[in-house]
Amino acid sequence: MTALLQPILLGLTRLLVGAHATWEGGAPATGPRIYFANHTSHLDTLVVLAALPPDLRARTHPVAALDYWGRSALRRRVAEGCLNAVLVDRSGHAATKTLETLVALLTGGRSLILFPEGTRSDGVVGPFKSGLYHLARRVPAAALVPVFIANLHRVMPKGVPLPVPLICTLRLGAPLTPLAGEGKAAFLERARNALLALADSQYRREA
Repeated sequence: MTALLQPILLGLTRLLVGAHATWEGGAPATGPRIYFANHTSHLDTLVVLAALPPDLRARTHPVAALDYWGRSALRRRVAEGCLNAVLVDRSGHAATKTLETLVALLTGGRSLILFPEGTRSDGVVGPFKSGLYHLARRVPAAALVPVFIANLHRVMPKGVPLPVPLICTLRLGAPLTPLAGEGKAAFLERARNALLALADSQYRREA
């Protein structure tokens, strides 16, 4: 029954914010991918899912915060049963187990939606945490697709319980691949710059 909610939620998301996607780095493709996006709203996951073609969406798992989506039985059922999400403990207590779970999904041909800032920002793109780097090193066959979500921080910003209907857009860039000998800091800077390249200047700031 929970899985039947997905088309309803995605339909409401499109009605509310549009969620129109522009694939600037090539056409949608199968195979393991990590869609890494800026994070400004609790609606981010739904917007990215709504923008994916149905065949790719069925193979894609959002990576979501356990402390929010696991706060109640209902939220957890929606996250895991409806959105097919993987809930992660942001405290770091289960970091190794979480990494292995995500690696197993990618090596099995599945895809992930990841928000490398780690928490919602105020609309500009903050520094990236290291999770994207570790996944890229462990599964180099996974394409890393930057996804910039514009305007969603105005739809449902922090502290606002109900969304405001405004049009948001998504821009998906060319996939990245790890470079031989590239360190963590250099990789994360390159990935963040790839995301910023899809954004207007108002969303940028120095890491």
